[in-house]
Amino acid sequence: MKATPPPAKRRRGPRLAVLALVFCSLLVPIAFLFNRFPAVYVTDERPQQEIDLPSFERFGRQEDGSGANSEAKDAPKIIHGGNSNIDPHQHSDTDTSKVIAKPKVPPPHKIEQLKPEAKPVPVPVQPRKDTSGNNMKPTKVQNADDVEKAKACQLEFGSYCLWSIEHKEVMKDAIVKRLKDQLFVARSYYPSIAKLKGKEALTRGLKQNIQEHERVLSESIVDADLPSFIKVKIDKMDQTITRAKACTVDCNNVDRKLRQILHMTEDEAHFHMKQSAYLYNLGVHTMPKSHHCLNMRLTVEYFKSALLDSDDSAVHRFNVPDHRHYVILSKNVLAASVVINSTVSNSEETENVVFHILTDAQNFYAMKHWFGRNSYRESAVHVINYKQIILENLPEFSTQQLYLPEEFRVFISNLERPTEKTRMEYLSVFSHSHFFIPEILKDLKKVVVLDDDVVVQRDLSYLWNIDMGDKVNGAVKFCGLRLGQLRNLLGKATYDLQSCAWMSGVNVIDLERWREHNVTHNYLKLLRKFQHNDDEASVRAAALPISLLAFEHLIYPLDERLTISGLGYDYAIKEEAIWNSASLHYNGNMKPWLELGIPEYKKFWKRFLTRDERFMDECNLEN
Repeated sequence: MKATPPPAKRRRGPRLAVLALVFCSLLVPIAFLFNRFPAVYVTDERPQQEIDLPSFERFGRQEDGSGANSEAKDAPKIIHGGNSNIDPHQHSDTDTSKVIAKPKVPPPHKIEQLKPEAKPVPVPVQPRKDTSGNNMKPTKVQNADDVEKAKACQLEFGSYCLWSIEHKEVMKDAIVKRLKDQLFVARSYYPSIAKLKGKEALTRGLKQNIQEHERVLSESIVDADLPSFIKVKIDKMDQTITRAKACTVDCNNVDRKLRQILHMTEDEAHFHMKQSAYLYNLGVHTMPKSHHCLNMRLTVEYFKSALLDSDDSAVHRFNVPDHRHYVILSKNVLAASVVINSTVSNSEETENVVFHILTDAQNFYAMKHWFGRNSYRESAVHVINYKQIILENLPEFSTQQLYLPEEFRVFISNLERPTEKTRMEYLSVFSHSHFFIPEILKDLKKVVVLDDDVVVQRDLSYLWNIDMGDKVNGAVKFCGLRLGQLRNLLGKATYDLQSCAWMSGVNVIDLERWREHNVTHNYLKLLRKFQHNDDEASVRAAALPISLLAFEHLIYPLDERLTISGLGYDYAIKEEAIWNSASLHYNGNMKPWLELGIPEYKKFWKRFLTRDERFMDECNLEN
């Protein structure tokens, strides 16, 4: 009889490797939950930088050029991720953290011109009613505690706080609330009662009631889920608490326990708020499933039917300098189509209107097919693959990725009145890709650049009749923010401290003056100065100082009524002000095509959606 060989020992290596993988798979979601790593499903790639600034009112009134001292006193601090401060006198080259923001322009401050400039051309608007220059709904009066809480929340979580306030649900389950209150009181008395001699029965009863309440609350979160005998338990707990309060205990111990429970509850609430803020940010920066469906269907259909792409009837119009050319940077088919549809719908003549859409390689074919199968009156649409044209025609430029208009969230506080509510504005500026428009469209002389979150409500043809003189960029100025407040961002370069910031959204660009002033060359010099790392965060954080410095003294102020901003974050804009504006700018996180968009403002965007489109219905985009 042969002896059976001993069983081979199992190797422990593979088992350990599998366990390690399982452990890592559990850690990754937790890491994302605590914001240890950036979200990876971001498609609307606007950075999230937070800038905390003092109020500029006192500095703006300096007439003798002595504002430098005031500015030094009110030096801004840059917040990385909302919790770390930087020395105000330190150069901001190290400021490359997450960056957001686009602003709403509240009725801007009066522009203080340093030298005579051409007056802005009035916007042809037909107001419905007199809004008395006030575009904002009356705000509720808040006490000091509420102001501080709102300020702290916005500094840490940004626009999520505005959204959460609007969607706050009042707790209607009174019985559940009473159970929780009883549980807190019982827990605060239990340690002190347990130390008393002769109170063993009360201690056991208190402990039993606490356990029963915990069990009920673990199974029920609303009154409808509570068991039928809950009233008996509530009465029993009331009697036990009354007996506990009748005992002679050290009030300091009870107070200490209550505070401990309060702090634990606050920590738990903050943890859940952090979870909710993360999901909010994931929602506003992720492409909706229906939009992804539309892009995929259009891309597949493009390669299935090449006939639409062969239609070159409008190609000759793309480079005619005398036509009215609009430029849109977008990765969103529907957003770009709404901009175009709203523009042509409000234009008297569209025969000489041309739209140039700069998009990335991923969305290029979807854009081509969409605008090939949909016409917008007599206008022509030119879809450009940004990366391809940079590689073919501008190989010397290393910036081949398409960047959308950059948005920055700016906090402005008043140092003279610190209890005053911190003002949060979204400032939108040109991205790096904007600076190559004159090189891409070499035959054109003047263009109007529109952000893809803009809705046009008036005829913009008058913009081509504006004589901007020697200026390059016609923009709405935002004098709520001055360059003097950004010295730690802008460095030691020579610039006017009282110069206003400006807004992207609707911009008139004189390409001939751009080339004369070598704006693109100056941009490349500034990029080398402000970009000290090759990571994307550093590149995008540099967009704010580069845009402000590259166009200093080259901004032509457009009429403030040309556009109203803030429809992507501000709930307080009056509807009359929206109707009276020539264009609407949905700057901020809550874009109109997102489920998290502000419902009151979505209707102005949705009315320009393309209807009776097969792919819209198949991807459930009609709603």
